[in-house]
Amino acid sequence: KFAGYQEPVKSKDHLLFFNGVRFFEACPLLSVDSPSADKYKMERFLPNGQPTMASMYAPITFDPVPVVVLKGGEESAHLVASGSGRGADPDRVVLKRVVLTGFPTKVHRNKATVRHMFYCPEDVKYYKPLELWTKYGRRGRIREPLGTHGLMKCAFDGVIQQKDTICTSLYKRVFPRWPEGFRFA
Repeated sequence: KFAGYQEPVKSKDHLLFFNGVRFFEACPLLSVDSPSADKYKMERFLPNGQPTMASMYAPITFDPVPVVVLKGGEESAHLVASGSGRGADPDRVVLKRVVLTGFPTKVHRNKATVRHMFYCPEDVKYYKPLELWTKYGRRGRIREPLGTHGLMKCAFDGVIQQKDTICTSLYKRVFPRWPEGFRFA
């Protein structure tokens, strides 16, 4: 991100790209750039001073190519970021993390009855293999659904507190947004 640009840049915002040969519009999906990973975490905003990857639908260009990113109209464009292009990789997996939370209603040592995470017993059975974690650092598993309104029995690795929050993480693959009016020339 360019140091002189102070406004936040959201993921999937409409941006203008200039790579020396072409000038095109795209809605990039921002993600963490780590060379050793095979799955990448989506970033909601463009961070300051960190290497970030922008995945988008765009004409194929061969790397290495310098890229300048602008935001705004054709007459009042502001420099947002600069970097270099990488090769086209359709197999790149970008994941968005969603955290589901629930609250313990009854607690007995390392067992608890949890509510407000799911709302029907079918969902509890479907997500039974997931690992649970709490805000105070406990790990646990879903044992069985309880009743017809999504309550569930859970077992944890230690004593759980009544004021704790039970969480589980879900990951969803996300794709860049197709820009309006985008055509191949």
